[in-house]
Amino acid sequence: MLSMIVAASENDVIGKANALPWHLPRDLKNFKEVTTGNTVVMGRKTFESIFARLGKPLPNRKNVIVTQQPDFQAPECVVVHSLEEALEKTKGENVFVIGGEAVYRLALPMTDRLHLTRVHTSVDGDVKLPTINFSEWNLISEERWPKDEKNEFDATYQVYERKR
Repeated sequence: MLSMIVAASENDVIGKANALPWHLPRDLKNFKEVTTGNTVVMGRKTFESIFARLGKPLPNRKNVIVTQQPDFQAPECVVVHSLEEALEKTKGENVFVIGGEAVYRLALPMTDRLHLTRVHTSVDGDVKLPTINFSEWNLISEERWPKDEKNEFDATYQVYERKR
């Protein structure tokens, strides 16, 4: 199954200066719970952002990096040069596309399930979520997360399945 997992503001911003534009530990914990034990596919800039924060690839997941840089290497990761190559190398696996914008745009038409955390704020950013036609999707679950002392914004975690 091909899934996308993303957090987006009300104005569809998903990133700013190669980082998340908010601090939501609840969403990061959910991301870890949903993706651990599975395969994650990401663009090079998303990988570099994660590596800068953690000093390593995402643990307990197969990390697949899509890049156009022919000589790019990353420790403990599978490096490919197209989304098609990533999907070929992950056939039969539970795959989560985790960003960035270009990889989301390429994966969206093929995606079976969408995990969307809607962050209830509008923020400035330089990376946006591609337009999703929600009439093509069924909402299968929804959980509201109120802001608190650790999470700076209200958010709603939604899981959608593509209509077939």
